[in-house]
Amino acid sequence: MAITSLLKENALSMDFLLNETDSGTGAKPTDEYAEAATIARDDSALLDAYSRSVVSAVARVAPAVVNIDVKQRIKVRRGTRELSGNGSGFIITPDGFILTNSHVVHEASAITVNLPDGREYPAQLKGDDPDTDLAVIQIDAPQLNHVRLADSENLRVGQLVIAIGNPLGFQASVTAGVISALGRSMHAQSGRLIDNIIQTDAALNPGNSGGPLVNSAGEVVGVNTAMIRPAQGICFAIASNTAKLVAGWLIRDGRIRRGYIGVAGQNVPIHRRIVRFYGLPLETGVLVVSVEKNSPAKRAGLREGDLIVAFDGQPIGSVHDLHKVLVGEQIGVSASLTVIRRTEKLELSILPAESRSE
Repeated sequence: MAITSLLKENALSMDFLLNETDSGTGAKPTDEYAEAATIARDDSALLDAYSRSVVSAVARVAPAVVNIDVKQRIKVRRGTRELSGNGSGFIITPDGFILTNSHVVHEASAITVNLPDGREYPAQLKGDDPDTDLAVIQIDAPQLNHVRLADSENLRVGQLVIAIGNPLGFQASVTAGVISALGRSMHAQSGRLIDNIIQTDAALNPGNSGGPLVNSAGEVVGVNTAMIRPAQGICFAIASNTAKLVAGWLIRDGRIRRGYIGVAGQNVPIHRRIVRFYGLPLETGVLVVSVEKNSPAKRAGLREGDLIVAFDGQPIGSVHDLHKVLVGEQIGVSASLTVIRRTEKLELSILPAESRSE
């Protein structure tokens, strides 16, 4: 009897499997199977939407991403030696201006740009700013594709981003990930602290430097600049708003005459009660993370933990806003700095100096 029962159970199991896999039987799947099939279809749809976003963004931006070959002469005991290197960049105007990292082209003796369509052109360095690790070079070439720089203030943690570049010489490589954090700070090779850095887990490798970090709309939100080698998925990009500001000055003047007050800051929201009580025009400000010794900020009485909300009457909602007002004309001119200290609103007098790296 036991053998007969086992054979019957096996026969029922085989019938079930055959009915489920043979679409020609007309058998209806169980409720559990139908639910599982629905979930699988939904997952497939989500994956397709993700893929479409990445493919569309790459199609828009990749034609403007270039490979940059650099020659650099260094002094050695018996004369000079020529070194070779490469990085990435992207075209930002139809007349051939290309944005890249300063450390890619700094002190280069020769720069060559390779376009995605195979064309090759010599490039001229138009401006270099080691303090933000950004540089602009230019080529003279017809029919150039260029990208659009987005407003990086609209970025959100968890947002899809795509990195395009030439890591380790592999041209037009694409990686994707998310924005891991916003408002990070890191030191440039010049030693200056760069604020408002984007952290992403989109994989970067040597050669990605200077390439674009792109959103799903195919707009550039950052300039890829660094990764932490021992870590997995910790990479950084300079925000597009910083890049727009710096690139404009480099194209116009070839350099940035930068104001310096001696603080490291971070974008933070302001409590709604404080916003309403003081009638502040913005709901964000710049939290002072550190104040350098013997700096204009220190002499003005600025402290760690203060929240900068205005400079010389202009509302300050982000580090980018502060950078904008500290370029050029404000150097050596006394200005008022409005801060919130705990819950008290204070007006400090500050005299910005010219950046010591100039």
